[in-house]
Amino acid sequence: MKNSKKEDTDLDSEAARRALDYYLNPTPPHVGIDAVPWTLRDDVSTEQANAHALALLRCAAATAHETGNNQQGTTREVLFALMHMVNMARAMLEQRVRGFYVWH
Repeated sequence: MKNSKKEDTDLDSEAARRALDYYLNPTPPHVGIDAVPWTLRDDVSTEQANAHALALLRCAAATAHETGNNQQGTTREVLFALMHMVNMARAMLEQRVRGFYVWH
């Protein structure tokens, strides 16, 4: 009988620990998709950030293109549409960068 009393106590202490964890250590809230996953260092200039963004967009477009070449059907069309959207974003950024250098 003593053994079952100890098991009951162990179960109760485990339940108490879980309850305390639930209230005192809640699960961190889910970070939304709009949350910034990283920030630029303070010493990064606008020009450097734009150049890096353009390089990333070039890589994304090339990746979508190369992957699309090896696909067929809807998958191929989706990848080429992705490549097109990336290239449009890149063109807008390039135009903004050229305008920035003309006006500043």
